[in-house]
Amino acid sequence: MINVMLPVPLRRLAGIDEAAVALEVEAPITQRRVLDALEDRYPMLIGTTRDRSSKRRRAYVRFFACGEDFSDADPDDALPTAVANGDEPYLIVGALSGG
Repeated sequence: MINVMLPVPLRRLAGIDEAAVALEVEAPITQRRVLDALEDRYPMLIGTTRDRSSKRRRAYVRFFACGEDFSDADPDDALPTAVANGDEPYLIVGALSGG
């Protein structure tokens, strides 16, 4: 099971009370597969973390695993073993900007 931590706006949209959701994801564990599993389980999140057609990450969404920023990594690269084993969460974070 992969544990995915979601920001509050996405949890509200999906009707999730807990900060994390546990997802079954087939190996190899990649960002694409995790996000596909998340959108399969919660279709109302389609288009929130990545563009519906291009599947590119939304500008104000960041992805982290094991303290590293995976936002610009290839979505088909394997995530760290600790995430794949469910020992560490995969974090989806809403980025902030301003002046």
